[in-house]
Amino acid sequence: MECWILFDGETEGTDPGAYEARRLIEAGRRKDLDVRVIRPEQFDLVVTRDDRKSVLIDGNVVRLPDFVLTRISGDVNYFTMAVLRHLERLGVPTYNRSAPIDAVKDKLHSLQILAESGIPVPVTMLGKFPVDVDLVKKVIGFPVVVKTLVGTHGNGVFLCNDESNFEDLMQLIRQTGADTQLLFQQFIASSKGRDLRVMVINGKAVAAMERRATDGSFKANFSRGGMVKEFKLTPAIEELAIETARVLDLDIAGIDILFDGRKGYKICEANSAPDFRGLESCCDISVADEILDAMISELRKNKEISENITDFGILRRKAKFAS
Repeated sequence: MECWILFDGETEGTDPGAYEARRLIEAGRRKDLDVRVIRPEQFDLVVTRDDRKSVLIDGNVVRLPDFVLTRISGDVNYFTMAVLRHLERLGVPTYNRSAPIDAVKDKLHSLQILAESGIPVPVTMLGKFPVDVDLVKKVIGFPVVVKTLVGTHGNGVFLCNDESNFEDLMQLIRQTGADTQLLFQQFIASSKGRDLRVMVINGKAVAAMERRATDGSFKANFSRGGMVKEFKLTPAIEELAIETARVLDLDIAGIDILFDGRKGYKICEANSAPDFRGLESCCDISVADEILDAMISELRKNKEISENITDFGILRRKAKFAS
């Protein structure tokens, strides 16, 4: 069985996601998978009805794999999305698929989907210039979290403690002419400097960790030096994480959850290509093995269903001719 890992970094370096790519390669080899890491730009996309079994990689014709794992997060560009859609149209199972990746990379859009389904999320506004500070104060209040529409690993996230801080930041952004879409979001004080990351794979919450900031920051990302420890899943958190992944149609998801005091929990965001170095460092689990085992199991199940449908069709035709 052959697996392609779609990854836009260097697996031997310290690029975001490099550790995860290496772990998937190691786990795949233990399972006798033929694992190949391919960058999106290595593809040449040719649309034709004649050849539906291969693609061009580095200018060479290559047969399609059994499945593809996408390890690209954040601002997924058009070309990468085109590659994913092309592979899907050729019948290659991709985890995750292009549509949910496209939805999740836009933080506002993913929150809209979650809110529509009744999942608790922080109150969020789409920013526009000139900013109506009074409206932000009325709808959200201060402190307020300011986020870029696209971003990972805690980048592009700021906390404005009061109206003055907020106005200064908005003025700076406007004067620099930065053409950046912003979100203004409710600050959940009870979750300052800490949150939960739950890994959901194929509808199952396999592990969770609590992340805590060590520098007094309100951001608790492991990639920014935050401390992590295993978190024992409760039924409420497990159900919330699984439902979030289901609503967003994610086969593999890192669900970030905020502590909301007596109200329970709120979903901060979902990640379609979640890092799992932190989880593996504090939990007795191989996330890479969990991912591959789940995907292989899903492929085999779908193959059995397809074969059963084919056999049933053959039997029906035989019965028809016999009569």
